[in-house]
Amino acid sequence: MRNPTRVSEICVIALLISFLYWMEPVNGIGANWGTQSSHPLPPETVVRMLLDNGIQKVKLFDADSGALRALSKYVAVGNEPFLATYNGSFLETTLPALEKIQAALVKAGLGAKVKVTVPQNADVYSSLTSGPSSGDFRADIHDYMYKITKFLNDNGSPFTVNIYPFISLYIDSNFPVEYAFFDGQAAPINDGGTTYTNMFDANYDTLVWALQKNGFPNMGIIVGEIGWPSDGDRNANNEYAQRFMQGFMTHIAGGKGTPMRQVPIEAYLFSLIDEDQKSIQPGNFERHWGVFSYDGQPKYLLNLGTTTTGALIPARNVRYLQRKWCVLKDSVKLDDPSIAQSVSYACALGDCTSLGYGTSCGDLDAKMNISYAFNSYYQINNQLDEACKFPNVSTITKDDPTTGSCKFGIMIEQYYGGADRRLVSGGLVAGLVMLLLAFL
Repeated sequence: MRNPTRVSEICVIALLISFLYWMEPVNGIGANWGTQSSHPLPPETVVRMLLDNGIQKVKLFDADSGALRALSKYVAVGNEPFLATYNGSFLETTLPALEKIQAALVKAGLGAKVKVTVPQNADVYSSLTSGPSSGDFRADIHDYMYKITKFLNDNGSPFTVNIYPFISLYIDSNFPVEYAFFDGQAAPINDGGTTYTNMFDANYDTLVWALQKNGFPNMGIIVGEIGWPSDGDRNANNEYAQRFMQGFMTHIAGGKGTPMRQVPIEAYLFSLIDEDQKSIQPGNFERHWGVFSYDGQPKYLLNLGTTTTGALIPARNVRYLQRKWCVLKDSVKLDDPSIAQSVSYACALGDCTSLGYGTSCGDLDAKMNISYAFNSYYQINNQLDEACKFPNVSTITKDDPTTGSCKFGIMIEQYYGGADRRLVSGGLVAGLVMLLLAFL
């Protein structure tokens, strides 16, 4: 999930227009490629990994110069600007931004080739009943949604929606767990003779009904984000992530679609790679959405139907730092007054989202928890000696402290390419513009 910056600041579009040109759309599953990582893989490594896995479409969240090698299909303005938690902050600015960007594309001679869309959260529509057939746009934003949807439809652009059954489970302890998955174990919901056994179909068809009710029965729909995190919460683990992601891929295989639209679904998995610098304000799981870990290694078995092996293919030629870790000294007692401050510092600047109840490292004892925090900070800082000098309590070891499901990582080598990335992809651009790219 991504937070939009001010959607009215559309002047940054000019930075991207020169990169945009068109190719024929391609079939197949797409993926979201985020770059909020302390040690991102080199873009050419990621592109090779995408091609190896038969992923022909990718959605970017910023103007990373190294990543802008593929061909553009849509320009997305903001991300989930009408999310209920934003309290209407972007209601007045989203449509004007759309209009200005569309005008810029037309002026550049790309109006018929590059389409504008606005990824919306699924909370912009709802149903008054448990079934999708009473679906409509949310009452408090209905007029805004109608105007934006009409604008998109008039310009031949799709309605883009992000659907997250995991989030429903995360925010509502009473949400029926099985309804999040696709293997038919949930209690079915009957909607006027149509049966729903999973949240995705019901949510998607609620949107179909909302579009139909407002006069857009044939408008295209893109699922801009769909996924399941693998850590950072008691319901975020490899088992559930694999079950959901494989269930989704199997569910949409063969173009079966949903009960209301039995046509192929265009979807972008969220996400491609874990990002250890993402905000954890929504929850610790935010850094663990990837089907690949930070180093491009698959987390679990996933058959996208695009490879001969029936499994994800890892990134090639990944270069790691040395096999060494920063841990708590054996001789240190837990009541040492410097420990609490050191751990707080390490977690604030490192990544401790795998620590906590129900997470991959949730069963560690106190000393191992401290070691995990120290090592995270140490690895993110490229194993510099100074990064393992917590006051008389830390030491460097070559013995891997990994235990059970808790992996003490070794960071990959720092990527320094794409110097202009720092000039282009700051907070102004990130979240404001996304490119949906299609590979040859």
